[in-house]
Amino acid sequence: MTSGFGSAEAILSSEEIREIVAAALPESKTRNKRLLVLTPDTTRTCPLPEMVRALQDVAGSVAARLDFMIALGTHTPLADEKILELYGIEEDQRSSFTKSSFLNHRWDLDETMTRIGWIESEEIEHLSGGRLKERVPVDINRAIFDYDLIVICGPVFPHEVVGYSGGAKYLFPGISGGEFLHAFHWLGAVVTCAGTIGIKHTPVREVINRAMDLIDTEVCCLSMVVKTQSELYGLYAGDYKDAWSAAADLSEQVHVVEKKRAYPTVFGVCPPMYDEIWTGGKVMYKLEQVVADGGKLIIYAPHITEVSRTWGADIERIGYHVVDFFLEQPGEFSDIPRGVLAHSTHVRGTGVMKDGIEKPRIEVVIASQIPPETCAKINLGYLDPDSINPDEFRNREAEGVLFVEKAGEILHRVKKSL
Repeated sequence: MTSGFGSAEAILSSEEIREIVAAALPESKTRNKRLLVLTPDTTRTCPLPEMVRALQDVAGSVAARLDFMIALGTHTPLADEKILELYGIEEDQRSSFTKSSFLNHRWDLDETMTRIGWIESEEIEHLSGGRLKERVPVDINRAIFDYDLIVICGPVFPHEVVGYSGGAKYLFPGISGGEFLHAFHWLGAVVTCAGTIGIKHTPVREVINRAMDLIDTEVCCLSMVVKTQSELYGLYAGDYKDAWSAAADLSEQVHVVEKKRAYPTVFGVCPPMYDEIWTGGKVMYKLEQVVADGGKLIIYAPHITEVSRTWGADIERIGYHVVDFFLEQPGEFSDIPRGVLAHSTHVRGTGVMKDGIEKPRIEVVIASQIPPETCAKINLGYLDPDSINPDEFRNREAEGVLFVEKAGEILHRVKKSL
């Protein structure tokens, strides 16, 4: 049963937020229980401090443990002080969280993971609509088995791999790793970002929901729909499928902008919360569909200095390519994690291979501190950010130029004609 509510027109008050959290986590469910709350990192917009306060108010005094873990996937772990800053906890407030630890999902340490089962090749084939056929192991952070209840606490946005983020995604890939993570990211790449993002029911969502069947620990989901860091339009609580589904329905109203036509030039301002191309690529994911065939997307990111802290060497080796580039050379990149290949194709966008020549649908240009020779090496265009005045791209839609502030969360697409 799902509780909570939301609207594209109204912002929830602090009292309403606390009431929804309290209804989802009654004392009968939390007293003397060990709770693990899974949250996003700094690359997601949501009122985490308010949610953390509500969880502490509701369960902090009755639970045996109320721990918080950042569901990093393969993002960079945060320093302790950065976690507290993310959660809005001042140093002098730390003592009030006597039953809480604040943790990173340490996907980068072998001892973090344990194998909980397999999804057989026939089932993968069925769930993926015939796109993949392989037996895939499922690994998860072994820490979850120290708890009685897992609480997913995160926002829902259009997403390039699963269609809409949130729900089971906070476990897979949030606190998972290994071959399963790379397999379903590659599945998303084969389907393509354009064929996935902003679609509620997708092959990857089916696969990660299937992996949830291997989790015995009880799971409760608090799915948020936000517009800014402090504006919460919806909060739904309950089963991880149902709460996520209700949030995804509202997200479609809040986070999708439909334009009457595509634009030859789209200028997307990459916000500071995306501090490498690995995450800054979200500007492409959310704007690709509104760039006209043969057009240009400029990702304006003067603060970005590197491709990826984790996967930079792999990306600089392979570059950014359309998915057919990899599909036509199945053995050439077998030593590169498929999640990296998926990122490559998502940033490069759709296109084809013709007579051995790659033909992307659009041009992708990065205006960042990454030097032009590196951009050329990784198959992206380059602009010197110091030579650009972003204001020159504003208010020019009539000329075929679309300017998008704080790109990366709001999906832009062309409205389908009836």
